[in-house]
Amino acid sequence: MNIAASVGPALALEVADAASIAELRHQAEGCTRCDLYRNATQIVFGEGSVKAEIVFIGEQPGDQEDLTGRPFVGPAGQLLDRCLEEAGLDRQRCYVTNAVKHFKFTPRGKRRLHSKPNAGEIMRCAWWLGAELNILQPKLIVTLGASALYAVLGPKVKLTPQRGHILHPTNRPPVLVTIHPSYLLRIRDEAERRRQRRDFVSDLHRAGEFRPQ
Repeated sequence: MNIAASVGPALALEVADAASIAELRHQAEGCTRCDLYRNATQIVFGEGSVKAEIVFIGEQPGDQEDLTGRPFVGPAGQLLDRCLEEAGLDRQRCYVTNAVKHFKFTPRGKRRLHSKPNAGEIMRCAWWLGAELNILQPKLIVTLGASALYAVLGPKVKLTPQRGHILHPTNRPPVLVTIHPSYLLRIRDEAERRRQRRDFVSDLHRAGEFRPQ
């Protein structure tokens, strides 16, 4: 099954020709498909088991990911790890990546503040995301946040009404829709933060329990 040809409009693009994730990562190192490479330190490619059953897709690397070259190592990534552990989901079953592979930011003094990628940047980076999915052939895709959901299923599927649901698009892997862990870090009300975290862990548990029909 050619996943990239059957998912959302961003992933309907032709994808890179590579036989392995290692080869694909090597090809991606010199990527100039959009302008985000100009200010980013380096490309941040996906990471995890090449036999992963579940692929988690976030939005884009953050400041710490840009500096280390690894996905989900900053505060949101550390929270994701803790929530995966609470959900009883083995990271060895997982592969984590982002819809956009370069850090988009706005300079603010010595700080670099996250800036949301636009639709064009997501579509151009779909070259790499589609190729990752084609190689991995996961049993389940988990979209973390609206940008990832857009990259995989296009603009018609919205996060809030579909949160926690496993969607079954025709001729493509099932997709579990949930929030990005960075959302939890931005919630100021403690009770609401606890509630949202419980729901997020529940979503992750559902991903771990999922078995294709």
